[in-house]
This record gives sequence, C-alpha cells and structure tokens, in this order.
Amino acid sequence: MRDYKFDFGIGESPAESYIQILPDTLYESDAGYGFLPGARIGSRDRQTGDRLSGAFCIPLEAEFVADLPNGCYNVTATVGDAATESHTTLQYGQRRFAFQQLRTRAGQFATERFTVKVTDGRLRLSFSGQAPRINALAIEATQEAMTVFLAGDSTVTDQETFPYAGWGQLLPLFFKADVAVDNRAKSGRSSLSFMNEGRLDAILQELKAGDHLWIQFGHNDQKSDAARATQPFGSYKEMLAIYVNAARDRGALPVLITSPHRRKFDGGKLVDTHGDYLTAMRELAGELDVTLLDLAAASKELYEELGEEASKELFMWALPGEFASFPDGARDDTHFNERGALAIAGLVVREAREKLAGSSISFYWRGERHV
Repeated sequence: MRDYKFDFGIGESPAESYIQILPDTLYESDAGYGFLPGARIGSRDRQTGDRLSGAFCIPLEAEFVADLPNGCYNVTATVGDAATESHTTLQYGQRRFAFQQLRTRAGQFATERFTVKVTDGRLRLSFSGQAPRINALAIEATQEAMTVFLAGDSTVTDQETFPYAGWGQLLPLFFKADVAVDNRAKSGRSSLSFMNEGRLDAILQELKAGDHLWIQFGHNDQKSDAARATQPFGSYKEMLAIYVNAARDRGALPVLITSPHRRKFDGGKLVDTHGDYLTAMRELAGELDVTLLDLAAASKELYEELGEEASKELFMWALPGEFASFPDGARDDTHFNERGALAIAGLVVREAREKLAGSSISFYWRGERHV
C-alpha cells in the first residue's frame, strides 16, 4: 500500500515531507499523481507563515489523480483561504461526494477526513464550487475501515451524467472516516440480473466480516423480460434470500431497503407502482430477521408532504436548454437529480440511524448538517 502527502500551491518549497503540487503539475505515469489535462487551475500563496494554509490551488474545473493499490484509504483534505471565503465541493471516483459546498470564511480553514475504496488502481478527485480551494491532501492506507457495499439499480448507482444522481453517490456525506461506501449498484438491474451477471459474486470476493451489504431491488424486477423478471412472492424473495445468506456466511451484516417510490400522483395522493414487491421484501425481512430500511414508506411521506408540483424538484425534470447534457429537457419521475438523491440518501440514513442503532456503524454517522 502507498501513502501520499500533497502540498498544493505556488511558493518556494513545500511543507516538510509533503510533495508540492503546482497548477501545471500534470499527471505522469512515472510520478503516479497530478492533475489531468484540460483542468482550469489557479494558485496563490498568502505567505501566512503556515505553508499548509497559506498556499493553495484554485481548482475551478479540475480532476486530480493518484495511482494507488486497490484498497481503503483515509483522505484528509484541508481547504480555506486567509483572505476570502471559499466554497468547495469534492467528489471522488464516479461523482461520489466526499463533501458538498463546504464553505469557509476568510481566515478559516476546514479539515475534512473521509474514507474511500480504490478499486481500479487510481483515486480520482474532482473539484468544483463557486470559489474552490485545496491546500493540502494526505492519503493514508487503512486496514481497519468498514465497507458498506451497495447492491441495487439506477436509483442507487453512481450516475455519470450531471445532474442525474443515485442516492448511493450522496451516501458518503453522512459517514465519518473509517467507513467506505463501495457502490456496486448498476442501472437497469434486477435482483436476478445483478446476480446472473456476476455482480454479487464480485462483491462477495471482497466482503469481509464486519462489513455491510445494503440491498435495494424492485424497480426492474417488475420488467417483463426473462433476464430481469421475478415474481414478488416467489423468485424475488428467493433472490433476496441469497444475498442475505451470502452476506451472513461471511460475517457481514445484510440490510434490505425497499425501493423509493416513483413520482406518480392521483388526487394529491401518491400511487404505489411497486405493489407486492414492497410487501414481499417486508415479509422476507421478518422471516429472516433482517434489518429493513423502509425507504418506500419514507419516500411516500416526503413526496406527499411536498406535493405533486414541488416534488418535481427531486427528479430529473428539466426545461429544454436547462442542462447541456439534456438539450431537449427531461421529464423523468423515477430518477433523481442531485438534490433529490441527497434527500433520498437522508431518508436512508434516518432509517439506518434508528434500525442500526445498536450496531458498530452507529459510531460513524456524521452530524445532521447534510440531512
């Protein structure tokens, strides 16, 4: 395993034992770190006497990468500016959030510590924000982190195209360091097709005692094609039981999560489009004594509280030209935008705080700032 300590910003010399990163420090395979080409980066050195706060890079649109062996790493990021406010968002991997819209006042510095799991030999960190800053990064390998694996569909997955987002992308915001979220959810998958494609087996190869496996399927189990279709009180429950028992066989904790509702209203009340699949999962949770997070019930309450019109703000509704990736606009009552994914992740965490209160994960929740 390899550790890194990076000192960002112009100036004559970096802090002791740190590697200096300048705006033009581009990735080279021999070095194994650097900004990717095409980044927009500035830099200042306020000469405060403290190198790790006084100097910084301004990553307006930038992706920084570091080659690392696969495994879990604790990352400590220092952001701030001695002279002005900063507003920074940091994502890792495929648009998974480490922190969002972190604001510091002039002269204030924030140190954020979080845990990531590297699965492809490279840690990718993407910066954005109204006035982003990065002063320092420390990346340290850890063997002690708990991993929360996510198995699910497009409402959970790491969506590639802004502003689409699955709730799994926002989930890391709610954890302190020493918990890594490994989001294996994949768009279009059912409990059956996810397993038949070898995706569960891939998780089980890495799942260890003390980890969690959170399981949400149902949207695509309702499809009619043979590759995905399951029957609620038959093959659907059978598939879910395989996930549960496989996790337990490895000393991990399985958690079942009912699917969030689609946005479909009739007379001001939400229409349940999942039907028996919700009942079947609830039954199985009771039969196997598995923790159940009832996201269906929580999302129904949220949507009805917002109402038919306001609830559009959680989903991928967009006017033509509103987003570059969707020039013709979008009307999608199943998939979330980033705001909606954050709200749904907050519901998942609210349920988990209650249902997993006695488990080891209860020590790793962040405060309520993101909920």
